[in-house]
Amino acid sequence: MSYQQGCLRQVERKEGLVWYLRYRTMKDGKRVENTKRVGPASELRTESDAWKKVDEMGIRSEINKDSPDAGTFGVLALRYLGAETRDDAAVYYVKKVMIPAWGNTIADDIKRKDVREWLKTLDYSGPTIGKIKGIMHAVYEYGLFEELCSTNPCSGWRLKGVKSGYKAIIVTPHQTLMILKSMTDLLHFTLVFTVAATALRASEVMSLRWSDILWNENRIRVNKRWRKGRDGKPKTAASDSTVALGSMLTQYLRVWRKASAYTGEGDFVFPSRTKNGSVPICASVFDRSHLRKAAIAAGVRIPEGHRFGLHNLRHSLSNWLVNQGKVDPKTVQEMLRHAKVQTTLDLYTQGDNDNKISAQDRFCGLIVDQEAA
Repeated sequence: MSYQQGCLRQVERKEGLVWYLRYRTMKDGKRVENTKRVGPASELRTESDAWKKVDEMGIRSEINKDSPDAGTFGVLALRYLGAETRDDAAVYYVKKVMIPAWGNTIADDIKRKDVREWLKTLDYSGPTIGKIKGIMHAVYEYGLFEELCSTNPCSGWRLKGVKSGYKAIIVTPHQTLMILKSMTDLLHFTLVFTVAATALRASEVMSLRWSDILWNENRIRVNKRWRKGRDGKPKTAASDSTVALGSMLTQYLRVWRKASAYTGEGDFVFPSRTKNGSVPICASVFDRSHLRKAAIAAGVRIPEGHRFGLHNLRHSLSNWLVNQGKVDPKTVQEMLRHAKVQTTLDLYTQGDNDNKISAQDRFCGLIVDQEAA
C-alpha cells in the first residue's frame, strides 16, 4: 500500500461535532477502513486546525510506518524507535518534538539549515537541544544504514551553546555518615546506604524486589527501572547488568528485610507504606522531605534552587573512587555501568566482581561506624 494522507470528516457525537481521520490498512489481503478521533470541532474550528492536530499526534506517520513507499521523516523516525532504541527520552523527543515538526516531510528534503533554524526556535535548554539534535542524527544514521534515506542533515556541523554548566554536588564519606546517622527510619537509612554503596540510579533502586538480591552470588540484579508508576526498561544496554553486593551492604539489607512488613520475593525492597507496599516510595518526595534536609544539616552546601537527591550519591561514589586512585578504571566504569570507559575517565583496564566488592567495602567502611557494623 502506498503512502496515504487519509481524509478528515466531521461526525456528530453527544459532545457535538468531532473531527475524525479516515485511513486504510491491509488485513488478510484486503483494504480495511479505519478511523481515528482527532478532536472536537469546537476546539478545531477549521480543517486546517484539524490537520495541524493530526500532525501533532503523529497519526499519518504511524499509519504509514509499514508502507514501502513512505519516505517521510515520521515513518523513518518510528522505524528507528522500533528497531534501535529503548530510551524513554528518545521516544519522547521523537514523538512529541520531531514528528509534529517534520513527520510529513520527505526525509531527504530536510536540509542542514532547516534543522539548525528549527532547533533555534525550540524552548528548551542548550543541553536538551543538543540531545534532540543527537537523537535526530541517530534517526538519520539508521536510515542511511537501512537505505531509507540518502543524506543526514544533522552531520557536518556543530551546535553552539549546548554544553551543560551543571556540576553535581559531591557528598564526602564523612557527610554521608552524618546523613545516615540522621536517618532514624530504617527504611530511609537502608535506602541511602544502598545507593551510596552501589551508585544505583534512583529509578533503579526503587524498582528492586527482594528477588533481585542475589545473596549467594554477592550481586544485585539491575534489569529494570521504575518510571511513571511501573517497571520500565533499563536506561541503556550497559545498565542492564548487576552491581556488587559487599559484606556490609549484605548485613544492612538483611536487617532491613527482617524489619520490613513486605518480605516476599516479589515485594519491593523499599516499599511505600502509605500504598501498602504496592509501589516503591517516591524518590522525589524522599529527596525533598528527608535527604536534602539531612544533607544540609551534615554540612553539604546546596545553593537555593539547585537540584539535589539520591543521584548525587552516585556521583559521590564515582568521584571518591577515581580520586583515590586505588581502583582500576575498568572497575569504576563497571560499578557505575557506563557504556564507555571514557564516560568515567580516559583509561581502560580490566575489572571483576571481586575488585568491585573490595572497592565497595572500603568505601562503606568510611561511611559507617565500625562498631555498629
